[in-house]
Amino acid sequence: MTVVARLAAGAGVGISAGLGGIGWFYSGVLLDTRRQLVYPERVLAVTGSTVVLADSRLTRQPGTWGLRWVGGLARMGPVAEVVDGTVRRPLLGGDVPEPGSSAVLDTGPWDDPGQRGLAFSEVEVPTPVGPAPAWLVPAPGDTWVVAVHGRGGTRREALRVLPALHELGLPVLVASYRNDGDAPPSPDARDHLGDSEWEDLEAAVRYARRHGARRIVLYGWSMGGAITGAFLDRSTEAGAVDAVVWDAPLVDWRATLRQQARNRRLPPGLSPLALAITSRRIRIDFDRFDLRRRPPAVTPPTLLFHTDDDTSVPVSASRALAAAAPGLQWPLRYVEVAGPEHTAAWNADPGAYEGTVTSFLTEVLAPWSL
Repeated sequence: MTVVARLAAGAGVGISAGLGGIGWFYSGVLLDTRRQLVYPERVLAVTGSTVVLADSRLTRQPGTWGLRWVGGLARMGPVAEVVDGTVRRPLLGGDVPEPGSSAVLDTGPWDDPGQRGLAFSEVEVPTPVGPAPAWLVPAPGDTWVVAVHGRGGTRREALRVLPALHELGLPVLVASYRNDGDAPPSPDARDHLGDSEWEDLEAAVRYARRHGARRIVLYGWSMGGAITGAFLDRSTEAGAVDAVVWDAPLVDWRATLRQQARNRRLPPGLSPLALAITSRRIRIDFDRFDLRRRPPAVTPPTLLFHTDDDTSVPVSASRALAAAAPGLQWPLRYVEVAGPEHTAAWNADPGAYEGTVTSFLTEVLAPWSL
């Protein structure tokens, strides 16, 4: 072998090793259960009932939002004005931020069901990894909603829709699951991307049925879609589910990781490598998380919301599933919302969102009565 050939071969090995190292690192990020809240926005001023923020793509998002900073949470209304690098929004309630504070826009501007005017209790769901806390919001009906938040999220994700569900007479169990900061960790301290978390959802559904639920509605955000999808495919309890509501659901892990790799400006070929490494590390079969090609065994009537500017979970995967649904004998209603980011369809227009959820559940659950 010539010197040039040896150098080329060595370079090839070096590049492969480098990509392998990056792939392992990216896989580690994906499986890391640690969550750190960052505060990328800046409060410039507060004048009367108006907050002035530094202009950014996120602070300009339409609709109703929370604004969170260390030690406080406010509720903001739609953008009133964008001028000279600033965004002005009305303060609708909550705490008042101090000028100069670092903050983050929050899709959920409340911290517990009581702040939504609803009676609730803290209960414990016995899961395979130990007791997991849940909020139980009682109502007269015997069809229960079991709500499942997304990866990196918390039970607070469900607070936006609780009053609408309560008005329908539906008890709601807002579940936690392994590694989310409320429930116990998984035995290997790794995120399993829905591949084991569905067992905690199964435990929540069993809890609901033991406490009076005859039928179940599943409501999932983001990775809550992957978790509920796995539940519908694998759980013996899936036949009790009458309806599903998904908000920006993760219905194709490969497509999601390709988009997130682009967000991080990683090499295009890295996603398949990271997927292969992740598959070996946690023994996950990513084919089972492509719901267009591998729909779950049970496919109840489903309402799917997705925003068209979602940079976390690609809207293209939801569009593809919606287009394929008739051929899959899957009664699926798709609603695309223009403008906001991930899981923010409610924030863009709470009234329209809640009206759609209410009409869908009223129609689907009518044979059982609400």
